[in-house]
Amino acid sequence: MPADTFRSQEMLDRRTFLIGLTAISGLASAPAALAASRMAYTRQAFEEAQKAGKPILVEITASWCPICKAQKRVLGQLLPAPEHANLAVFEVDFDSQKEVVRALGARMQSTLITFKGATEVGRLVGVTKADAIKQLLNKTI
Repeated sequence: MPADTFRSQEMLDRRTFLIGLTAISGLASAPAALAASRMAYTRQAFEEAQKAGKPILVEITASWCPICKAQKRVLGQLLPAPEHANLAVFEVDFDSQKEVVRALGARMQSTLITFKGATEVGRLVGVTKADAIKQLLNKTI
């Protein structure tokens, strides 16, 4: 095979590879676009989500808490599902946001609270089982 033909084939193979890689990365990021929106809790953002009637998950967490870390792993698997695309997820730091923790009636970290608009529809404390967390999230749908 002449060198020019070999080089052309090599370039074509690289282009095909890059196009395929781009397509795959686009598909991999598509679920992220559908995933729930996660944000740090602010009273204003929380109240706006409530007024809009959005499904809401409040995650009261602490960086040092092993149960919180386990909940985050489970939520990382569940939240990208299409049924949670409209879910607003607010993270409340147990240590630095004590007023919010009290206002929500939480007594400890690793508390998950769901709302439909302004109405609380469920709460779990210290639970890491995927099925139970999924049931909690489904109450917001």
